[in-house]
Amino acid sequence: MALDRVRIGFLPLVDAALPIMARERGFAEAEGLEIELVRDMTWATVRDRLLYGHTDAAHMVAPLAIATALGRGRPAVAMAVPFVLGLNGNAITLSLPLAAEVLDGDALGDPVVLGERLKAVAVTRAAVGRRLRFGVVHRYSSHNYMLRYWLAAVGIRPDIDVEIVTTSPTFAADALAAGEVDGICVGEPWNGVAVDRGVGRIALVTAQVWQRGVEKVLAMREATLAERSDVVHRLIRALHAAAAQFVDPDTLEANAAILSRADYLDAPVDAVSRAIGDRVRLVKDAVPIHVPDFMFQYREAANFPWRSQAAWLYSQMVRWDGTPFSAQEADVAQGVFRPDIYRAALAGSDAPLPNASSKLEGAIGADSIGAGSTQGRLILGRDAFFDRRAFDPEDIEGYLAGLP
Repeated sequence: MALDRVRIGFLPLVDAALPIMARERGFAEAEGLEIELVRDMTWATVRDRLLYGHTDAAHMVAPLAIATALGRGRPAVAMAVPFVLGLNGNAITLSLPLAAEVLDGDALGDPVVLGERLKAVAVTRAAVGRRLRFGVVHRYSSHNYMLRYWLAAVGIRPDIDVEIVTTSPTFAADALAAGEVDGICVGEPWNGVAVDRGVGRIALVTAQVWQRGVEKVLAMREATLAERSDVVHRLIRALHAAAAQFVDPDTLEANAAILSRADYLDAPVDAVSRAIGDRVRLVKDAVPIHVPDFMFQYREAANFPWRSQAAWLYSQMVRWDGTPFSAQEADVAQGVFRPDIYRAALAGSDAPLPNASSKLEGAIGADSIGAGSTQGRLILGRDAFFDRRAFDPEDIEGYLAGLP
């Protein structure tokens, strides 16, 4: 029987693992699919290739899918996100000179303490016209929003006290080495590569900013979802099966070897392996430390597209684009995330399916709580923001009014 072909664009990052594993490990074929993967180097190219029909779906930073639907930076195109490819997985890496000024010891920094020290340096340098410069992977990326959220919460004014520019994740270590940026917020394995090259020191992981922050998603044009709904359902099932396999410790080394290949990440296998195993090397030649849930691809319905996570991303878009809140835009942004499609695709499987499509974000302070589900037993873990603020998707305006 002929397989249905699905072309998926991706960037060389560890969190592109699920479509890669669905292809390599036979999960796509088991669903009657042939996945063709298209490697790119920038998120703008991944988006454009998707919008002009050169791919059917894409591994994408979640805010970019929302920005595309809202027409931020280009004409609006209706978008759909029926599956989340992972939570967390990014880090903030500082140049060695800056790290020496604001970090001590051999552990990850504390967001508050590190923020206070960084603020002192940032204000001093801004006063003499030499602002610190940080690189993020795209204006509409969770990297940008996590970095800005942290900086603002500790009293550092993005775009005033520090400069934030765009750098491709694969070239982030080069930007540090060249002195073009003082810090980067990128995904793995590129923080690890910067560390192994001796040009950076990992200061924080973004899970310290928001413990269950939404990261990459499976994005597609809404028209594709409408035209190929059966294919999309089968793709979701293949990706969910790949996620279960990917988090099995017994598959780590084999998966790292696949991902590190030249046609995928083209990166050192050790850096890839560390990321998959939640092991983070903070500085060159140091023994990696274990960071629980550094990357998060499966447990706790991690792949479920919560509309409330889309709402939080929209709140940050309003905040940092300097645009007024719009209830209509908020509805569009939340409508990009499609929990209805996720439920339909995985009905009858062993996947736990939340019965709600939205929740308070950052409100779980305990280690875990039980949550209502239409299928399976659902346990949600701690999802706090570092500043202990919670986000109510029903009151985006009030949330924004209370931010520093």
